[in-house]
Amino acid sequence: MPPLIDIKNLRYAYPDGAVALDGVDFTLAAGETVAVLGPNGSGKTTFVLHLNGLLMGEGEVVICGLPVGKNTLPEIRRKVGVVFQDPSEQLFMPTVLEDVAFGPLNLGKKPAEAMQAAEHYLDLVGMKGVMHKAPYHLSEGEKRRVSLAGVLVMDPEILVLDEPTTFLDPPGHRELVGLLRRLPQAKVIVTHQSSLAASLAGRAVFFQKGRIVDQGPVPTLIARHNWSLAD
Repeated sequence: MPPLIDIKNLRYAYPDGAVALDGVDFTLAAGETVAVLGPNGSGKTTFVLHLNGLLMGEGEVVICGLPVGKNTLPEIRRKVGVVFQDPSEQLFMPTVLEDVAFGPLNLGKKPAEAMQAAEHYLDLVGMKGVMHKAPYHLSEGEKRRVSLAGVLVMDPEILVLDEPTTFLDPPGHRELVGLLRRLPQAKVIVTHQSSLAASLAGRAVFFQKGRIVDQGPVPTLIARHNWSLAD
């Protein structure tokens, strides 16, 4: 079976000339969870922004058999759901329910069908009880769960999560980890937390200066790079 993500020699420089990615090769198999590790500024977030075409550099990026390009972006963005580090970036409607229903409505689903789907995924992430609240009244952990529901309602094949446990207290952290374990999608998880990587991912890649300099089982990479930050 071909990989869900197949990237060869990906390069990207920002307008000021700063090189963020310098020849990245990466694959993701169906059902696999990969942790993306590395220091700040090593290219991790720039890398994941290429997975649904928010950035487009040089090289070959193929998602679910589709080369990333202007003509394929709508389909690719249905296949890759991104949960950003700051969930407030994804919450903008008057109520939680309307926020989660926005994506299906935008795809042309009937309002009743979109609302039903939104309720289902809010229930899945344990947030159905706040569906009539305004998003800005939620805690950080609640916002993160609602953002995840807004991604899941689009039925993606791949989940991309950038520092998913930032600002979460220990109970919120445990609940989110448990939820992510239960989800069937393949996942790419950017994290500074070795414990999160070890609990969710079977494999890790380690970024340094815009390149993947190491990859393998999570415990091996954690030990080899002394990666125990933010636990």
